[in-house]
Amino acid sequence: MNFGRSIRINKCGFVILGVLFTCILYYLWNSGNNNVSYTFGKNPNEINLRKLLIGAIQAAQHGGFEVVAVSKSRDLHEQSKGKTKEGANNPVTDADYRSNCVMKNGLLRIFPKLRIISEEDDRQEQCADVQLFDLDPTVLHESATVPDERVNIDDVAVWIDPLDATQEYTERLHEYVTTMVCVAIKGVPTIGIIHNPFLMKTTWAWRDRALSESLLNLKYEAEVKHPTIIVSRSHAGAVKEQSKQIFGENAQVVTAGGAGFKVLQVIQNNATAYLHTTHIKKWDICAGDAILGAIGGKMTDLHNENIVYHRDAPPLNSNGLLATALAVTHEAYIKRIVESKFFLP
Repeated sequence: MNFGRSIRINKCGFVILGVLFTCILYYLWNSGNNNVSYTFGKNPNEINLRKLLIGAIQAAQHGGFEVVAVSKSRDLHEQSKGKTKEGANNPVTDADYRSNCVMKNGLLRIFPKLRIISEEDDRQEQCADVQLFDLDPTVLHESATVPDERVNIDDVAVWIDPLDATQEYTERLHEYVTTMVCVAIKGVPTIGIIHNPFLMKTTWAWRDRALSESLLNLKYEAEVKHPTIIVSRSHAGAVKEQSKQIFGENAQVVTAGGAGFKVLQVIQNNATAYLHTTHIKKWDICAGDAILGAIGGKMTDLHNENIVYHRDAPPLNSNGLLATALAVTHEAYIKRIVESKFFLP
C-alpha cells in the first residue's frame, strides 16, 4: 500500500463542498440572528401572522415603555397639531414621537415589507436613542394556542396609535392612556392589541384564532335594564341628553378619554356601549374593532356600515361609531340610533 499517494478531488467536488459550507454558514447565521425578516418562506410575499402577532404585542408594550419614561420628565415638550373638527386641542408630545419610533421602526426592522399607517409622522431626531426589540414568543400566555398561518403581505395593513389620549396624558390622567396596534387583512380588522402602559396590562385578540387571558370566559347580558353608555369627555355636550332619549331615562352616560380605554370599558363590562358621534381616526379604533369582533361583539359606524381598514383607505372615519360586546346588543341599539336620526348627517 502506497501511503505517499495524494488524494485528488476534482473541480466538481470542490464546488459541491463550497456550496455546502456556504449553506451551513447561512443557516447558522440566520438561526442566531433575531433581526431576520419573517416575511419570507416558500413565498417571499407572504407574512407569518403568528410572528406578526408577537411583534405587534411587543411594539405596543415597548411603545408604552417610552410613554411612561417621558411622563417622568418635567417637560413633555407639548405642541399642538391644531384643532379637531369639534374645536378641541389636538396635542402631541415627545412621548407620541418616541413611541412611534419604537413601534413603527421595531416592526419594520423585522417585517421590512409591512405597510404601516401611524398617527404620527417620523421624527428621526426622536429616534436616535430608542431601544428596538427582537421577537419574544413568551409574550403569549402559556395556554394560548396560536397557529402558524401565512397570508399575502399585500393584503395586510398595520394601523398603530403610539399614544392614544394624548390630551389626557398631558393632564396626567394616565388611566386613559393606551398604545395600540391593529392588523387588518383585506380591510378587515383581524388582530388587535390595546396596551395600558401605566397598568402594564395588554389585551389582545386574533379573530377566530386566539385571545389574551383577560378575554377568556367573558359573559355579557343580552338585555340590560340600566345601560351605561360611554362617550368622549372632549365633546360630550348634547350627546348626553340625546343618549338618554335614545336608550331611555334609565341609561347612564359616562365620559372618558381615549378610544382604546372606552373599548376596554365595554370589554370589561363596565359600559354597555361606546358611542362616538363625530369624526374619528381609524388608528384610534381599529384595534378595538378587531378585539370586539373576536369576542362576539361589534363595531360599526352610525349608518350600521362596517369600517374598512384597507392599506390605502382614508384614515378618517367620518360617520361616528357604536361599539358593543355583544352583536345582538349592537343590533338593538343601532336600530334606535338610525330611527332617532339624532347623529346622522
